[in-house]
Amino acid sequence: MELIPIEVLRSFELDLNDLEQQSFGAGLINHTWKLSCSKGDFILQTINQNVFPEPEAIASNIDAVGEYLLQNSPNYFFVRPVQTTDGKSMFYFENKYYRLFPFVHGSHAKLVVDTAAEAFEGAKQFGNFTKLLSGFNTQQLYETLPDFHNLSLRYHQFEASLISGDSSRIHQSKKEIEQLIKHKGIVAVYESILTDKEFKRRVTHHDTKISNVLFDASNKGICVIDLDTLMPGLFISDVGDMMRTYLCPVSEEEKDLNKIVIRTDIYQAIVSGYADAMGDELSTKEKQYFFYAAQFMIYMQALRFLTDHLNNDRYYGAKYEGNNFVRAINQIQLLEKLIEKKSLLQ
Repeated sequence: MELIPIEVLRSFELDLNDLEQQSFGAGLINHTWKLSCSKGDFILQTINQNVFPEPEAIASNIDAVGEYLLQNSPNYFFVRPVQTTDGKSMFYFENKYYRLFPFVHGSHAKLVVDTAAEAFEGAKQFGNFTKLLSGFNTQQLYETLPDFHNLSLRYHQFEASLISGDSSRIHQSKKEIEQLIKHKGIVAVYESILTDKEFKRRVTHHDTKISNVLFDASNKGICVIDLDTLMPGLFISDVGDMMRTYLCPVSEEEKDLNKIVIRTDIYQAIVSGYADAMGDELSTKEKQYFFYAAQFMIYMQALRFLTDHLNNDRYYGAKYEGNNFVRAINQIQLLEKLIEKKSLLQ
């Protein structure tokens, strides 16, 4: 286990001699510890600067949103970072940024969605979070990951990989390339949304997997966590990411395509939970784009996985040879299964 520098502990007024520490969680981006001491229990994290090159922007966003919620929705449970001895939300030491959060007792997180009730609670929490911030000026927020959900850019990157990518991998992926090109109309819809005034840019989480919701002992949602990707965005990003990660009982790592299915009850639960929480905050036209949100995010992830495969795994890396190819096939299958159920789901 990586040791925590004593200077970091001192910055948060923690005593090494009054402390138990252990690695915590299953996150792949940031290193996380759970700390226990006489002052209470805490979560300490480093920020991965390879993914997030400007940690100060993340801290600024969280501080601004936290202050707004404190002033306008004081009863909302928002997990704010613990301040350092000099009043900052992060501590910088030896080329790393550290931040500390109070540990939420009586809470737990889930790695997968097993029931429609869980999907409803997750969607409700993300919808409620955005609804409460509907009056927040999004121009105050930094783009912590510029173009993160820019589908047009992702398609252009895909096209570039067909020219400059690995020739043998391009040949191997001919079928998958044709499938993605076939669905290019999803990009055209996205581009029309960008100029449509019915679609509002709001405070959007951008990483709405179920593990970013805290549940209580009764499996009711408490709050959302992990706000590193908090940015201005469209509702299709948050709803789409829920659809992509909740609808299928297996992840994008699954090789057995027979296990890739669309759970209709989960789809309806996402729509109900998010729409109920957002209420009239969603325009009439936006409410017609829940199914598109699912297409948007699944298609974009399929593009990104195949692009990375063709570029010899420069971005995601690979646990084994062809890992990103498997992921791309998985997401293409998920997209096809979704489209098969379009009339039923809409």
